[in-house]
Amino acid sequence: MMDILVVDGYNVIGAWEELQHLKEVDIGQARDRLIELMAEYQAYSGRRVIVVFDAYTVPGVASKLESFKIEIIYTKEKETADECIEKLVKTLKNVKNQVYVATSDFAEQRTIFGSGALRKSSRELLIELKNIKKEIADSIENHLKVRPQSKIALDRKVLERFERMRRGDI
Repeated sequence: MMDILVVDGYNVIGAWEELQHLKEVDIGQARDRLIELMAEYQAYSGRRVIVVFDAYTVPGVASKLESFKIEIIYTKEKETADECIEKLVKTLKNVKNQVYVATSDFAEQRTIFGSGALRKSSRELLIELKNIKKEIADSIENHLKVRPQSKIALDRKVLERFERMRRGDI
């Protein structure tokens, strides 16, 4: 079974404080940062991640890109992100796939439920991402604390002698 996360890009950008501040300066920076965060999420979770950005008002734009290991979709002209996400859910949802959609758009959430996907609010996704970052930091910290141990139990004096030999003192 494969878990797939479809992210309503601009909805999440509008819901996360860090991305809201970036959006005020440059929407492109906010998009790039969301993509980076979703790449971290994908790398840790192993889920397939698709981020959908609304190009409703941009004539002639319709594209699908891959960045890191996530898919980025810019909708076609006159197609909203919601419409694109609904089509994706219908295409992806089957017995082998569980589809989650990250959005805080209430109307979109109801449509998602009707298609058999599960909702993940923007806030829930942010909390999950923060937990992942904490788990990674804890894992690194634990890894650094663990000292390699000898496979053979040796007397302290023998270990000290080996250490002196290793350093070239003998």
